[in-house]
Amino acid sequence: MSHDLIIRDVRVVRPGVEEVAHADIAVDDGRITAVGPDLGADAARVEEGRGRLAFPGVVDAHQHWGIYNPLSQDAETESRACAQGGVTTSLTYMRSGQYYLNKGGDYADLFPEVLAAAEGRSYVDYAFHLAPMQASHIDEIPMLVDEHGVTSFKIFMFYGSHGLHGRSNDQNAFLMIPEGERYDIAHFEFVMRGIQRVREQRPDIADRISLSLHCETAEIMTAYTRIVEQEGRLTGLEAYSASRPPHSEGLAVTIASYLAHETGLPTINLLHLSSAKALEAALLMAGTFPHVDFRREVTIGHLLADVSTADGVGGKVNPPLRPREDVEALWRHVLAGEVSWVVSDHACCKEATKFGDDPADIFAAKSGFGGTEYLLPGLVGEGRKRGLPLGAVAALTSWNPAQRFGLGSKGDLAPGYDADVVLVDPDRSWTVDAAQSESTQEYTPFRGLEIGSTVDATFVRGQRVWADGKVEGAPTGRYQHRPTSV
Repeated sequence: MSHDLIIRDVRVVRPGVEEVAHADIAVDDGRITAVGPDLGADAARVEEGRGRLAFPGVVDAHQHWGIYNPLSQDAETESRACAQGGVTTSLTYMRSGQYYLNKGGDYADLFPEVLAAAEGRSYVDYAFHLAPMQASHIDEIPMLVDEHGVTSFKIFMFYGSHGLHGRSNDQNAFLMIPEGERYDIAHFEFVMRGIQRVREQRPDIADRISLSLHCETAEIMTAYTRIVEQEGRLTGLEAYSASRPPHSEGLAVTIASYLAHETGLPTINLLHLSSAKALEAALLMAGTFPHVDFRREVTIGHLLADVSTADGVGGKVNPPLRPREDVEALWRHVLAGEVSWVVSDHACCKEATKFGDDPADIFAAKSGFGGTEYLLPGLVGEGRKRGLPLGAVAALTSWNPAQRFGLGSKGDLAPGYDADVVLVDPDRSWTVDAAQSESTQEYTPFRGLEIGSTVDATFVRGQRVWADGKVEGAPTGRYQHRPTSV
């Protein structure tokens, strides 16, 4: 039987499967049609795997295209960084208000602009999470699900009274919400009720409609920012971590969890948990409310860097990078199977935007940095040192987020799934240098970090988009109208 593509002689890594088996992968019409030994060479194209690991393409479930640069630009350049790191599907957050589109208003008007800005520019497949920022957005959730295939939504719990980068006294102007509305706990409750109504009306896809929350508490952060600045004892990333203390995360997790219980919304995702206290709160809430299907997210940045090892103010992110003891706590939870997926939280912020007049002033810097290109190789490399099975890596980076976010055709190397395949050399390490990244961000907080494995080739639906250290071909990434299926 002739195939469009055969990837020969690879060691196939499947999510949750302990055995890594030598096999070939056959691809037709962008889907995997066979996985097994000795499939032959009867194909229009044959790629030699040379015994490398074959992972399912990474579903990076937390990115921010368009936050600091035009979305049309990020869709092209940052999707190149995705391909470089083995990410074949980007799920990127989008909202109304300052940054992103710099517009308020209804998603009926705004979301078509979002789709148009990204169309034809991405090298990888992509979808969007949306944040209901005002009351009218809650009413639009059924339309967003049915017409646009948006099945995942977000709440930024601290936006009501604390700014994106620190203190703020004018949140309504920042959020661009209608006069008289508030972005507060009551609004979060109503968002949850709105999503749950949609789930109840669509029982066939209810388990793929979910709400994600950025869990930090504004009042705690505002008070501690004042304390840290007045004391003047701490600087840099250490100061920023202290200004947004871990118990701020734990408290927000608790509030979000009780609201989920109160509103009956069971599909809750707790984003980028950065500390021992945040994970402790998340696990306590899972035990307290077993009827809520909590998912717990950690970023590769919080697993690879801490306040001492990251390269200066460029490592400012929300929630902050933490001291080494929190990094080790996160790894213990990953190894215990208590983390649902690992993401990059990629937000390309160029030097001219990132740093204030004083480049050493952590409170003047913008929040966020890129890193999708380090997600898979970083997790494979560091995970192997710590005893993380390869099948767990595939689950954490591909299968688990694909299942939660309605990407049923993604996340596995098996017949019927999209032929999103990443070839990894697990024994070739390299040192991070921003100049070698496809991202347009000119710096990286990971500068000088040794990454323990290398992505050699990336295929999106059978099309090779990364090989021999460079992006190949034209951008052919597709918008994913969710839920998709095998």
